[in-house]
Amino acid sequence: MKISILDQSPISEGQTAIEALKETIELAGLAEKLGYERFWVSEHHDTATLAGSSPEVLLAHLAAKTTTIRLGSGGVMLPHYSAYKVAENFKLLSALAPQRIDLGLGKAPGGMPRASFALSDGRKREVDRYPEQIDDVLAYLHDQPVPHVYTGVKATPIVDMPPDVWLLGSSPSSAVLAAEKGLPYTFAKFINGDGGKKEIHEYRSQFQPSAYLNAPKTNIAVFLICAETDEEAQYLASSLELSLMMSGQGIPSNGTPSPEKAAAYSYGKFEMMHVEENRKRMIVGGLETVRKKLDQLVEECGTDEVMAVTIMYDFEKKKRSFELLAQAADL
Repeated sequence: MKISILDQSPISEGQTAIEALKETIELAGLAEKLGYERFWVSEHHDTATLAGSSPEVLLAHLAAKTTTIRLGSGGVMLPHYSAYKVAENFKLLSALAPQRIDLGLGKAPGGMPRASFALSDGRKREVDRYPEQIDDVLAYLHDQPVPHVYTGVKATPIVDMPPDVWLLGSSPSSAVLAAEKGLPYTFAKFINGDGGKKEIHEYRSQFQPSAYLNAPKTNIAVFLICAETDEEAQYLASSLELSLMMSGQGIPSNGTPSPEKAAAYSYGKFEMMHVEENRKRMIVGGLETVRKKLDQLVEECGTDEVMAVTIMYDFEKKKRSFELLAQAADL
């Protein structure tokens, strides 16, 4: 199976954003060495726990530090921005790293409402225009006419191989939109633990071939932690479980907590229910357990590729998780 990585540049407690970004850079090099399919980075705003706020800037640096692995955004939150500017950013990236750039597009805010207003300088996000914006991005990327007052404007630089455009989502509506546009689709199971099978089936059944893609193409992103044993993996995953619970309950956080802190935390009844629900969003275990769960996920959802989202307190353990995952997937 194809295995990829979505890295959100998570910040551990006691760590700086600069250190977290250095880890993302090192991880991209390791992913390339291990044979991962692609390495995507995310967009989050106004948060002390994730350092990746500008994927296009980070991707330019990663392109200079790697040579073969595909790099992309997971994703650019398009309603915040001008379709023209997004197209120019990613055409420039494609000129710097030809045939290696993916433009993943989403419509989620990527932060709290105050960040959305700050990004748009006080203007309301026009989410209803998202499908139209996708068309505009595609037209700009492929040097085609744009059917409005900007007709004739070229997105530069002109490149022979523009980036591949993926649509991201966690609902049936995003799956249908990707199918209608004839674009690859990423389902965010790390956001919607109950989903995946229905959405990807919907996408495949309604897919309409386009100038960009002849047949359906999918991946599914899931929280994933692999360790030497199932017991160690569960212990390491306790950091993520506590972090997700705190985020879901609106509890302030200074970053991913240590497993020791997580082990010492006294969960209330409803907090424990939150933890159990979040486990639907995860694959956790030793090598053989992860291999089995990956096979089950691929078979159940009918996907082409799995994208691992790994958040751990200890970066050395995180790197080891990706080494073991590469073995589990026979890279």
